[in-house]
Amino acid sequence: MALPAPQGRRSSTFTRLLRHGFTDPSAAGTLLDAPELAPVRDDSVLLEALGGTCDPDLALRGLARLVEALDPAERQELLTTVATAKPLRDRLLGVLGASEALGDHLARHPGEWRSLVTYESVDLHPTTPEFEQALADGIWDGPGADRPRADALRVAYRRCLLGIAARDVCGTIDVAETAAELADLATATVRAALEIAYEEQPGDAAQVRLAVIGMGKCGGRELNYVSDVDVIYVAEPREGAEEARALQAATRLASRMMRLCSDSTIEGTIWPVDANLRPEGRNGPLVRTLTSHLAYYQRWAKTWEFQALLKARPMAGDLALGQSYVDALAPMVWDVAERENFVADVRQMRRRVVANIPVAQVDRELKLGPGGLRDVEFAVQLLQLVHGRTDATLRSATTLDALAALASGGYVGRQDAAALDAAYRFLRTLEHRIQLFRLRRTHLMPEDESELRRLARSLGLRTEPVESLRREWKWHAREVRRLHEKLFYRPLLDAVAHLEVGEARLSAKAAGHRLEALGYADPIAALRHLEALASGVTRKAAIQRTLLPVLLGWFADSADPDAGLLNFRKVSDALGKTPWYLRLLRDEGAAAENLARVLSAGRLAPDLLLRAPEAVALLGAADGLQPRSRAALEQEVLAAVGRADGAEAAVAAARGVRRRELFRTAAADVIGALGTESSPAETDHGHAVDAVGSAVSDVNAATLAGALRAAVRAQWGDTLPTRFTVIGMGRFGGHELSYGSDADVLFVHEPREGADEQDAAKAAHAVANEMRRLLQLPSTDPPLPIDADLRPEGKSGPLVRSLASYAAYYRRWALVWEAQALLRAEPVAGDAELGERFVELIDPLRYPAEGLGEDAVREIRRLKARMESERLPRGADPTTHAKLGRGGLSDVEWTVQLMQLRHGWELPGLRTTRTRDALAAAHAAGLLGTDEARTLDEAWVLAARVRNAVMLVRGRPGDTFPADGRELAAVGRYLGYEEGHVGDMVDDYRRTTRRARAVMEELFYGG
Repeated sequence: MALPAPQGRRSSTFTRLLRHGFTDPSAAGTLLDAPELAPVRDDSVLLEALGGTCDPDLALRGLARLVEALDPAERQELLTTVATAKPLRDRLLGVLGASEALGDHLARHPGEWRSLVTYESVDLHPTTPEFEQALADGIWDGPGADRPRADALRVAYRRCLLGIAARDVCGTIDVAETAAELADLATATVRAALEIAYEEQPGDAAQVRLAVIGMGKCGGRELNYVSDVDVIYVAEPREGAEEARALQAATRLASRMMRLCSDSTIEGTIWPVDANLRPEGRNGPLVRTLTSHLAYYQRWAKTWEFQALLKARPMAGDLALGQSYVDALAPMVWDVAERENFVADVRQMRRRVVANIPVAQVDRELKLGPGGLRDVEFAVQLLQLVHGRTDATLRSATTLDALAALASGGYVGRQDAAALDAAYRFLRTLEHRIQLFRLRRTHLMPEDESELRRLARSLGLRTEPVESLRREWKWHAREVRRLHEKLFYRPLLDAVAHLEVGEARLSAKAAGHRLEALGYADPIAALRHLEALASGVTRKAAIQRTLLPVLLGWFADSADPDAGLLNFRKVSDALGKTPWYLRLLRDEGAAAENLARVLSAGRLAPDLLLRAPEAVALLGAADGLQPRSRAALEQEVLAAVGRADGAEAAVAAARGVRRRELFRTAAADVIGALGTESSPAETDHGHAVDAVGSAVSDVNAATLAGALRAAVRAQWGDTLPTRFTVIGMGRFGGHELSYGSDADVLFVHEPREGADEQDAAKAAHAVANEMRRLLQLPSTDPPLPIDADLRPEGKSGPLVRSLASYAAYYRRWALVWEAQALLRAEPVAGDAELGERFVELIDPLRYPAEGLGEDAVREIRRLKARMESERLPRGADPTTHAKLGRGGLSDVEWTVQLMQLRHGWELPGLRTTRTRDALAAAHAAGLLGTDEARTLDEAWVLAARVRNAVMLVRGRPGDTFPADGRELAAVGRYLGYEEGHVGDMVDDYRRTTRRARAVMEELFYGG
């Protein structure tokens, strides 16, 4: 009976194991005390070697399982070799500490440890022929010959994989060489699987020449430990064979080859063979002839399919046929950058990949997440496709080789390329080590602390390994994101700045190609702007060279990159000598991005900014884009008017404030800064529309207040002989103005006590006309047209009436449409008390006691029907006209206003000038259902957004989608649609408004 070890010895062993990096020294001590490991129990060299692995506990467990699986004689040989031969010790323990899956393989096939003993030079860098020989020996010779072919293939594959993993974890090969060896092993494996298929189906093999084209990472010789092997099949009938029968035979052979690799047997699986990159994907035939492939790529292939062909290489089967395939398609690959929508397609692919990542995994994604491997690969491939058509040195299928070639040719800055190379190698190493552990396909950083510790130690991070790993990973991901932005644009600046003598740089032609590929319609003009901004040795030019690579990327992501760059040059020319301008853009990260988005989003915001470029400071201030209150605006405007010399100068100052505030609102709208934490602009579009409407209404009200003060002061000083107020009507009174709306108003006055009524009326008319004149004076500032046509008797009636005159008119002559118009009446400027009395006067008219009579309801319906038939502009599409079209603003507003007229007298919530508030109150009161209210609200918000978008993009009002392609794309961007989806935008608009029209007809005409 064995006696327990003395306590002192156990304590000493426990401490020693802790010191060597074991996290469970008790379990490790138990394993070392087992009889099988007795010969090496106290071997300090073995303990040092175990402690040098990335997971000493795992390595010891794997060694114990391996030793236990061997017979006594072979066990002794292994332990002796491990104790005396450092190469085997390092290789074997390194693999056992890094890969639980390969430990399982060794426990199942213990004799495989001998494959790690040899250390000849040929074993250090085997290529496809060596792997082919090793697989053939394992399948057709020795013990493998007695196994089923699929099992023998798996065992032989694992034996080769064991050698690659050993070279990898011991540092004999770097990550690029590891990836190349894995791809070469995959090539040999596919060839062996195809040979087995030929052996099983000789009749099929005799009918057809079959070539397997390696694609993706396998084609580029940069494979992972566990990855789909992407392939495409091409076949030709052998002489005398019928094509249809030959293709059927090829399909059977290809299918069998795929199953040999991907089926699970008693020896597990290898990896899936994926043929989905073939023409038509899963819907297309598995195998095609070369002629069929060419016909598809010439007529139907999409941009991403040509991008995928960058990696194509003959891999197995008939290599001559495979090379013919590659040679025939290569010219199409290198012409793809000239296709329409090339860059938009590539960018859309990248966005779609990121969008499909589950939200919970985005921050853990090494491959597809922001700053991940795919960012590097996409960037390199895009540059290859743009410049590879004229420079054959760039046509490498391997990412790092292509990156080096891009740097050598001046297409990418050398320092940027070196930094990107280092980041890519780090991320690929992480990916390899994560997959190696269990030989499972994953690109996610683990969350378990023990797994992170093993991963960190595998990278040589031994001090605070987990924290060090997280820090390095985040740093490299940030580097990839940073360099990704610079990669396309820095060489463009080097091409025009000509600063470093002898440095390889883009030619003007290559720079033009790149700008075209990035979406610039006029690359010659764009290069001219870049040269003007970035040339020279001044501090200003140096800062511009720092800013422009990022800005150019933001411009390129917009619907009109050319306009963005041109506008940036104009702003920079205007403010270039102002010390704070470039400092703001350089030091305030948000300011530069905000400016880029504003300058490339359309005409309105840039035009407003260029009239007063100093407003760019708003883009950097913490609250610079938040709309200001009406009271604050009115106070500022009246102060500016008070300081001005003369009425015209006073109104010019007021219009200057309005211009700045319109820019503030437009910029915030474009950037998406009009939301709140509870109602973000990206999702709560109604809140953003309300914010724009309120902001524009408030600044217009303040401007009218300034114009009123200026008109009165010019002729009468501080006191007018009559009290005077301005009533906002329509969208103005409803706080729903869009950027290009007129200001609908009524002018109301009341003679002061003792004043002559005729003199008071003349004064009131003079003030109203002077306000209109002052606000219509030619100016660089946007106009503010005043429309008083909603007054009693319309254009035929007096421009201004006294309160008593309004009362008399409404008492005797008011029509139902006037009561409807007054639903949105609200005082906006002038004498507040008189404004309140006007509201008291009209309330009984707009909210009639007991509601509208049936005759009045019929009249409103008749007026609406007449308006639909007469007021829609000739040639306008009624399905897309935002104001008067089907389910547009008018349909929703008339529906809501009819409910206000009928029920406002009894439901206080309906007594509001705002459409959406009234609609919500009607729903709360049960006047319409939840679905109906939601449908009307969605349509109204969407139509309002379309009108705002058209004004932002075109710089002039419009109620329909633009006909120009770029303008339509820009409207789509504002509404949240990606490139190439403007058709979806119009379809969605029609669908939304069609539903709203159905609700309107039920409630307005049928209710």
